[in-house]
Amino acid sequence: MTFIKDTFSISKPVRLGIVGGGQLGKMMAFEAKRMFMKVIILDPSKDCPAASLADKLIIGDFSDEHKIYDLSKEADIITFEIELANATALSNLEESGFLVHPSPKTLFVIQNKYRQKKFLRENMIEVPDFELVSSEEQLKYYCSTSGFPVLLKACEDSYDGRGNYLIRSENEISKAMTYFSGRQCMVEKFVKFKKEISIMVARNSSGTISYFPVAENIHEDHILKTSIIPARISKETETKAIDLAIMTMKSLKGSGIFGIEMFVDEDDNVLINEIAPRPHNSGHYSIEACSISQFEQHIRAVLDYPLVQPKLLSNAVMINILGPYNYTGPYEISGIDELFAIPGVKIHIYGKLETKPSRKLGHVTIVSNNMDPLLIKRNVEDLLKVRQPSF
Repeated sequence: MTFIKDTFSISKPVRLGIVGGGQLGKMMAFEAKRMFMKVIILDPSKDCPAASLADKLIIGDFSDEHKIYDLSKEADIITFEIELANATALSNLEESGFLVHPSPKTLFVIQNKYRQKKFLRENMIEVPDFELVSSEEQLKYYCSTSGFPVLLKACEDSYDGRGNYLIRSENEISKAMTYFSGRQCMVEKFVKFKKEISIMVARNSSGTISYFPVAENIHEDHILKTSIIPARISKETETKAIDLAIMTMKSLKGSGIFGIEMFVDEDDNVLINEIAPRPHNSGHYSIEACSISQFEQHIRAVLDYPLVQPKLLSNAVMINILGPYNYTGPYEISGIDELFAIPGVKIHIYGKLETKPSRKLGHVTIVSNNMDPLLIKRNVEDLLKVRQPSF
């Protein structure tokens, strides 16, 4: 089928191929199905969260080039919900004239943290100081000149903080290097930040850029736990963040929505931490709290439809439901009855069959213009418990 931009065919609907069937793929698929599109998912698990919404599920690894090509035979356009997608295979498809968004070239840059930071620096975009690490001696020298703490990061296959090691003293250097043995690493100066913030920014192929409200993010053990919208920052800082996000999007190629994570340092400077070339956890609030969700905006962007400027309809707090640190296996979530008694609450359960330590199993969004976000956070955490099944 040839994709016709200004037409929704009922007899031959647009076939959207998604690399990845996790919660992001599930919520993306939900929006696509609402617009009567066919959804084809590539994922290693037949029980992935998006499987229940897929018209076809291709079982295979994200990096398997043959499975990527199989996906292209079933779809009119391919996008992805995970950075582990095979950028080379997607580039080959793009070069043959197949629609892939965001650009595989952008994916290639972003999926390696060193390449990503190097790209941003070359485009005059503010980032923390960093360098590639090739030896323990080099890391020791960097620490001696920059001071502690520093972050050692695995350059690839690292997300949700799992590829970060905070080095607080010289006697932790050797342990950090051993932890990432055999992996390419970079060291980054630790930013003494006042706030961690993020912005979801979309760009379509026509060059239109639109952005969502700035979210304030609270991490625990490098995992996003809570997002507060709007962020509790000054108007001046908000403007800096938006300008930096737009500048970043102008430097990147391809279409789609990007999650741009930033630091606000002690002097109110705004620096980019990391970029995700896909919908992002900190943008989930947009489903209930905005005039358009990040997932619909992503689909509009990859199909080159007009991008409306999102409006915040209500203040919101988003809280992740994470697996307990000491248990792996089947699970249940208790406290649902009490949770639904909170006005403005929406609960999303992703449908993952097993929990793992700090695994994202769902999220809760509360919308209200009259609430204490930290009190809401504590109440939700007190109510919701992930545990081993009682039956």
